[in-house]
Amino acid sequence: MNTKSPHANPSKTRSPRHRAREFALQGLYQWLLNNEDSGSIEAHIREAHGFDKADREHFDSLLHGAIKQSIALREEIAPLIDRSIAELSPIEHAALLIGTYELKNHIEIPYRVVINEAVELTKSFGGLDGHKYVNGVLDKVAAKLRATEVAAGK
Repeated sequence: MNTKSPHANPSKTRSPRHRAREFALQGLYQWLLNNEDSGSIEAHIREAHGFDKADREHFDSLLHGAIKQSIALREEIAPLIDRSIAELSPIEHAALLIGTYELKNHIEIPYRVVINEAVELTKSFGGLDGHKYVNGVLDKVAAKLRATEVAAGK
C-alpha cells in the first residue's frame, strides 16, 4: 500500500500562492495532454477540493499566461535542455512553463523562490529525479532572464 502524500512536504502549511501553483500545474498538465481550452480547464479546476484556499489571481495569471505565452516560454527553455520539448514529461514541462513564466512576468517574486516552488511542484507530482532536472534548467533560465538579480546573489 502506498502511503505517500500527494505533496512533497505534507507537514508544511502550503501558502495560497503555492496552492495556486499546484492547481496551475494540474491545469497545464491537462492542457498538455488533451489540448483543452483554458476556460474549460479553469472551470474544472475551480471546482476542485481546496481551490478556495488558493490565490485565485495568481492561479489565473499562471494558467492563462503560461498557455498564451507557451511558444515564447518554450523558446526560452529549448536551448537549455538536453532533449526536445516533446520528450519532457508533462509534469516537468508544466513546471518549467510555470517557472519560466514567473521568472519572466513576476519580477516581484525572487528568482530563488520561483525555482524552489517549481522544484517542490516537481517533487510532489513528478518522477523520481525530475526535480533535479527542473532545478538545473530554471537556474539557467534565471541566469538569462534575471541576470542582475542572480549576479547580486539575492
